Amino acid sequence: MKRPTIADIAKAAGVSKGAVSYALNNRPGVSAATRSRITGIAAELGWAPSTAARALSDGRAGAFGLVIDRPAETLAAEPFFIRLIAGIQDELGTGPASLVLQVSPNHDTELEIYRRWHAERRVDGVLLIDLRDHDARLDAVAAMGLPAVVMGGPLGRPGLPCAWIDDEAAIDEVLDYLAALGHRRIVRVAGPREFMHTRVRSEAFERAAGRLGFESAEVVHTDYSDEAGASAARRVLVSRRPPTALVFDNDVMAVAALGVAHELGISVPGDVSLVAWDDSVLCRLVRPALSAVRRPIAEFGALAASLLRRTVEGETVGDERTPLPMLVTRSSSGPAR
Repeated sequence: MKRPTIADIAKAAGVSKGAVSYALNNRPGVSAATRSRITGIAAELGWAPSTAARALSDGRAGAFGLVIDRPAETLAAEPFFIRLIAGIQDELGTGPASLVLQVSPNHDTELEIYRRWHAERRVDGVLLIDLRDHDARLDAVAAMGLPAVVMGGPLGRPGLPCAWIDDEAAIDEVLDYLAALGHRRIVRVAGPREFMHTRVRSEAFERAAGRLGFESAEVVHTDYSDEAGASAARRVLVSRRPPTALVFDNDVMAVAALGVAHELGISVPGDVSLVAWDDSVLCRLVRPALSAVRRPIAEFGALAASLLRRTVEGETVGDERTPLPMLVTRSSSGPAR
């Protein structure tokens, strides 16, 4: 069926196209009764304003952009992104702004996507995720004049607000808990080195391990996949002096490591305790169920979308933190043997 136009509404209402335009854009020039009749007919016909036309008239595209620079297979397996996008969408609700999502194969392509979106007026602003050290995106969006919110930090950079989670506090809670159980040899299976959140967690891990006097506290970097998590777990568990506890930067790797422990005949938590990051249904369904850091992922997405909406509307906003993460203890963690 043909998309209804202003001309169709004008014909049905018996008025000029100018009168329809005045009524639908809430401008003076028609009576209240005529305005009500026109808007009612527009609703009956299923008319909606053209986002392209709106972008030409007021500069607004009615959309926010999110580019994820991760392999598609990683995204498919990791619950984090589903919960994050759900939080963003929950904040946008049924309002005028929608989410434009694109997966990028590399960092340079991601920058080109932002440039194209801005040139084509496809989005009013963007959410920047997986912040890197010396991230080129920060200067790029500033040079374009493209409103942006960083999901990470905080950076304390004027004009570029951050929505962030206190991962340092979560690391402290996990290591204090493991230390209280008598663990002194711990390995953290982390994400890629280039991500700022990986560095923040690694620095917090090193500080906490020093404070608690651990015998050893090693960080092993991976790509977040189940294969990499399983490989890292297998390598350290069969070493000459294996750790008594493993901490993982996501739930997928922790579940894979649990399978490796079963394969090797290693008891969880009798021989080794496991703790996952980002509690999810995966952590609750495996046996033994995984202890995990529960971060407010949906709230994180909602906060970032709220900051971007307020920025686009001209409000001056600063860095804002989500509620604190919390450690949920389950059967995969126990006293060190």
